[in-house]
Amino acid sequence: VEMEESGGGLVQFGGSLRLSCEGSGGPFSTYAMGWFRQAPGLEREFVAAISWSGGSTLYADAVKGRFTISRDNSKNTVYLQMNSLKPEDTAVYFCAAGTMLRVAFEEYSYWGQGTQVTVSS
Repeated sequence: VEMEESGGGLVQFGGSLRLSCEGSGGPFSTYAMGWFRQAPGLEREFVAAISWSGGSTLYADAVKGRFTISRDNSKNTVYLQMNSLKPEDTAVYFCAAGTMLRVAFEEYSYWGQGTQVTVSS
């Protein structure tokens, strides 16, 4: 499974962005999907995840109430709507596919290349 993220960019404090991740080359609709992020000098951290059906979601405390994960299996795409962005949200954002809905990045087998999100203060 190959995945490609898009939608990153530069946004001001309090702004919004929507990230997309399109999958190809595998049974996208059978995978749980996650979003992770990594800021310079820091470890990759969990942001949000969604089950294969979209019926279950998980969020990191830092983004709960501001970010929303969703998916459209007919388009092999998972989304991350990010509102009320803060400078501390600045990072490279990665999407990942795995067999189970998990928060640990080790549980995900397939990864995109990442898209940069920068929030200015």
